[in-house]
Amino acid sequence: MSSLTVSSLAGARGERVLFAGLDFELGAGEALWVQGPNGAGKSTLLRLLCGLSEPAHGRIFWNGEDIRRLREDYRHELMLLGHAAGVKDDLLAWENVYYGALIAGHPCTAAQAREALAHLGLSGVAHLPARVLSQGQRKRVALARLCLPQRPRLLVLDEAFTALDQAAVQTLTHLLGEHLGQGGLIVYTTHQPITVPTGALRRLDLSAGAPAC
Repeated sequence: MSSLTVSSLAGARGERVLFAGLDFELGAGEALWVQGPNGAGKSTLLRLLCGLSEPAHGRIFWNGEDIRRLREDYRHELMLLGHAAGVKDDLLAWENVYYGALIAGHPCTAAQAREALAHLGLSGVAHLPARVLSQGQRKRVALARLCLPQRPRLLVLDEAFTALDQAAVQTLTHLLGEHLGQGGLIVYTTHQPITVPTGALRRLDLSAGAPAC
């Protein structure tokens, strides 16, 4: 069973401490909705959880091991989808899915990449270069990795619902519920009134700077 544990965590931007004294544990099948106004440190926290930045204080553990020791092994266990789609303009839509999965250590076939795009209503653009796609289509290309047979245990989603139409929002919500039902973990932010379908949803408000979860 997977677990994500945060102990006495503090995050900063430059000289400014955004939050401190953060403690929580997330287990299999649980989701954490990180809330707070712009500038409260939501994206900073997600970057810390992914090992992309160093905390000002505190430690983060995956299955009881410090993520700084696990390094690449930990990164193979997670998927980060941020504000930017992270899609390469010069690659075809299906190639973005294919190579994105390969780089993350969860390889798929070309057929599986195209099927993932079809699941998000992108069959018609699978062979188009990403640079000609709309913002919403690019976002769905990035999200298509959630439709592949192999999915990382920990999903970290920073405003993943932005630029999606209602149909895509419903599809993504279903995928997240499915992920939790299979014992996965999710940490996410959104300004939209969306909750993932689970009885194990927790909320973390960073407004106060020293939150309790």
